[in-house]
Amino acid sequence: MELRTAASPRDVKHYTTERLREEFLAEHLFEKGEIRLIYSHIDRIIFGAAVPAGDPLKLEAGDELRAKYFLERREMGMINIGGPGKVTADGTVYEIASRDGLYIGMGTKDIFFASDDPENPAKFYICSGPAHRTCPTKRVLAQGPAVMDYDVVILPENNKELGTLEDSNHRTIHKYILPGQVESCQLEMGMTHLEPGSVWNTMPCHTHDRRMEVYLYFDLPEDAFVMHYMGEPTETRHIVVRNEQAVISPSWSIHSGAGSRNYTFIWGMVGENQDFDDMDEVRMQDLM
Repeated sequence: MELRTAASPRDVKHYTTERLREEFLAEHLFEKGEIRLIYSHIDRIIFGAAVPAGDPLKLEAGDELRAKYFLERREMGMINIGGPGKVTADGTVYEIASRDGLYIGMGTKDIFFASDDPENPAKFYICSGPAHRTCPTKRVLAQGPAVMDYDVVILPENNKELGTLEDSNHRTIHKYILPGQVESCQLEMGMTHLEPGSVWNTMPCHTHDRRMEVYLYFDLPEDAFVMHYMGEPTETRHIVVRNEQAVISPSWSIHSGAGSRNYTFIWGMVGENQDFDDMDEVRMQDLM
């Protein structure tokens, strides 16, 4: 598990490109046969990926948590962006197809990741935050119908279409883990897909001092990229992000991007509240 410390906006505006990437970009999360995680001091989020390509991979707490097991004092969510796979949580097996998600509540001790086909492995993108109570484990299906009593199908109102092709931001937000659909202590997760011809996400942009956020960009060919914009609204910076790379966004920072083509990204948030619309919007004419 890699450790990332918090950063002050007064310091960040003096960072070089290399330093920005060191502090906020996660480049090599999806490695076959491995679980790779980053522990950020910003709201204590842990994010990363499990890519089982042979024997199942077991999630361990590591020395960083000083815990008996990973979810002793935490909750976690995941979305699979690879081939079909399975997650076993305290003996219960959850089949997770591509674009399906899973929430696992605090107190779950043994968690294993497996792929149905090692040649087309599952790619479980993971976000975890501290928890104060146990919420029910739920499988989140991108498409219905529900087949088990622990299944949740994304509600129609949680698939929200926004933007226009004329503004280059026609996109659909798919909300996986949030109040009213999957109960959690503080974690929220979802996925946003941009339509062909659209490249901007989260524009007009915003900050939310009460929550931090991590973006995972994917569905990008090798020669494509996203220019991810961060920083205070009047001190913006950019990071070039490639396929299956993630960017940490502190609560004081905008988080927006424009790609060389359309793409998909997963957003994960932890922090003070779970009000999805609690945002401090930034006027387009105020960006610098």
